[in-house]
Amino acid sequence: MVSILITAGPTREYLDDVRYLSNGSSGRMGCALAAAALASGHAATMVLGPVDVPPPDGAEVRAVVSALEMQAAAERAFATADVVLAAAAVADWRPAQRQQGKPARAAGSWQLELVPNPDIVAGLAARKGGRVVAGFALESTAAGLPAAIARGREKLVRKGLDLVVVNLHDAIGSDDSEVVLCFADGRDEALPRQDKSATAARIVAAAVDLWQQQRPKAADA
Repeated sequence: MVSILITAGPTREYLDDVRYLSNGSSGRMGCALAAAALASGHAATMVLGPVDVPPPDGAEVRAVVSALEMQAAAERAFATADVVLAAAAVADWRPAQRQQGKPARAAGSWQLELVPNPDIVAGLAARKGGRVVAGFALESTAAGLPAAIARGREKLVRKGLDLVVVNLHDAIGSDDSEVVLCFADGRDEALPRQDKSATAARIVAAAVDLWQQQRPKAADA
């Protein structure tokens, strides 16, 4: 049995007690990954942002709201993980200062200072050891498929990942997806547009296979 850590859903970065910055991630892919992991006999721990999609029965769920909360929860769960599937759509920025209550609307313009959120998957990959760490990249194909794959591979190298799942077209909020799996050894595997459950099953199988291949190397290190 492999211990699989999955980050999923969006984060919310609150400006005040009511307003926040976020995105349209539904968490469907993350939940599909957890379901696929459980169906294959593995353990699934989800660090889950605010979503309406219920996680699968049997998954250990650690609910979070902000990127900093997701980072802390993921780092705690990372200690016992073998494979990380970082499917969460983490907000890139958060307000430099959160205001109290709900400030009244005022006339004129308003400036908002933002600061960068941590790159959670890169931080985990930097100390992965024998673990497998996979990231996700939502890419437009407006400039062509090779360009989308190249951007995904750049992310793979820059963040030190073992696998990047390049989401083509607009996968946010959809029940299906079309992806290309980009492996660190240079292989690309294109999957057809299909239900996210089928895509998730292949992603889990690919990541577990990578972990099994790396186990002898980790044992010798």
